[in-house]
Amino acid sequence: MSKFKKIVQSFYAKDNLNPKVWNETKSGFVMDSKIREHLLSIADNFIEFIKVDIIVDDIILTGSLANYNWSEFSDFDLHLVADFEQFPEDKLELYKELFNLKKTLYNDEHDITIYKYDVELYVQDANEAHFSSGVYSVLHNKWLVKPKKEGFELDEKVLKQKVQSMMKKIDLTIEEAKEEPTEVALERVDKLRKKIKDMRGEGLKEGGEYSYENLMFKFLRRNGYIQKLFDFQTQTLDKEFSIENKELGEEVTFGDAYAKLLGSKITGLMTKNLPGN
Repeated sequence: MSKFKKIVQSFYAKDNLNPKVWNETKSGFVMDSKIREHLLSIADNFIEFIKVDIIVDDIILTGSLANYNWSEFSDFDLHLVADFEQFPEDKLELYKELFNLKKTLYNDEHDITIYKYDVELYVQDANEAHFSSGVYSVLHNKWLVKPKKEGFELDEKVLKQKVQSMMKKIDLTIEEAKEEPTEVALERVDKLRKKIKDMRGEGLKEGGEYSYENLMFKFLRRNGYIQKLFDFQTQTLDKEFSIENKELGEEVTFGDAYAKLLGSKITGLMTKNLPGN
């Protein structure tokens, strides 16, 4: 089976939810208690790692492991849901940048898996539109959105064309960015990442889990092309700051470089006493 076929097959629904994660009861599927406890511990550890005063309203599991279309490519999409209105409006974008930075650093520093599935953390704004046909509150141990086993018709040729077109765009963007100054290069790649994310969001909104835009995103993530964009950003920053600090003999991490790129403003957010700032 070709890699394309293998990834496409992973999109189709299974007969049941993943038996390693869910226990079937008379009232429906309930998360395995050991996994739930483990996910809550991971979430608590991540909150400590963020080092920001934040009121978390819920901790949820979303994505394919909370649905029937789970596969070997799945991961635990663990979201910490918080109302971002608790943060000063003039610093909101910096908070979002900080949360994304902390998520990247945490995943770099920790290789956490449960039954070989990676655990991916994300701080989600409670007011942010989130489209998923399966959402489980790990904190309250109940379904917020119960998944439904849905059949769908997929034109594999259409999906292949969309995937190949975006892969070429990613490759071209990275090649062009290599010739540009660091900030321009990072902005170019970040713009494409945002475009792909927005396309996925629109697809989920209009066509749900099985929209071509969402399937294209999942395909690009599973074949390593989304990671390719992240890797370019990391390598670009490492190169930029390694040269800058060569004479000092300092070892500069991606987090150090990214934080410096964002500017000193973000440093002020990385404290426990934000309301007084």
